[in-house]
Amino acid sequence: MLAIPRIEVRAGVCVQPAGDTGAGTALGDPFAVARTWAMHGFRRIHLTDGDAIAGTGSNSTLIDEIIRDGAIDVQVCDAASSSDRIEQVVTGGAIRVVVGPRGLEEPDWLSGAAELYPGLLIVATDVRERRVVTRGWVHSMPVDVLDLVGELNCLPLGGLLVSPGPGDVGRGFDLSLLEDIAEASEFPLIADGGISTMNDLRALEHRGVSGVLLGGALYSGELDARHVAMEFGE
Repeated sequence: MLAIPRIEVRAGVCVQPAGDTGAGTALGDPFAVARTWAMHGFRRIHLTDGDAIAGTGSNSTLIDEIIRDGAIDVQVCDAASSSDRIEQVVTGGAIRVVVGPRGLEEPDWLSGAAELYPGLLIVATDVRERRVVTRGWVHSMPVDVLDLVGELNCLPLGGLLVSPGPGDVGRGFDLSLLEDIAEASEFPLIADGGISTMNDLRALEHRGVSGVLLGGALYSGELDARHVAMEFGE
């Protein structure tokens, strides 16, 4: 299983990732933070443009510069909703691209984009009581997450990123559900949210999860970065 530190950029500054305690607190230069995680031994970061996702702006130039810097592999999450933007970040060197809500809401667009960039696109969804949730938890789709997996299995995706829905953040995941998703998926399963101990990580790995995003527990030191990178490096 691969542990992936989260880096969120807002107004050109690295901030505590959304969903963490103290979210939005400035953490410094995004380049320096990315290089720090690389020095600790991590192989990949999950780089989020918080302004783009919130619809309040864009840090695309900075995001692209961090990708080109090459200090660490980058998985980009900037609400990509066009083939042009996907091509831009892939050409720049991103190894994965998390597509925005359009990926769930427009299956034909997702299918076309996945065929153009096989193995590179990650579909993200929040899950609440097994249901797929989009648009910042405002809109719950009448779709069981396992049904979604079945629909996506025909596409050459790079992964499915699953986050807990409202009320579940910080409490961890339904491990049995994650195990079901991992068994049903033809692509890697990445989990995000509620991870604070090495035992949490081991439990996810045991259920077949391929990757996990880490935020607050790494930044606070609750998780020892070097130990995490050493045990969960692939």
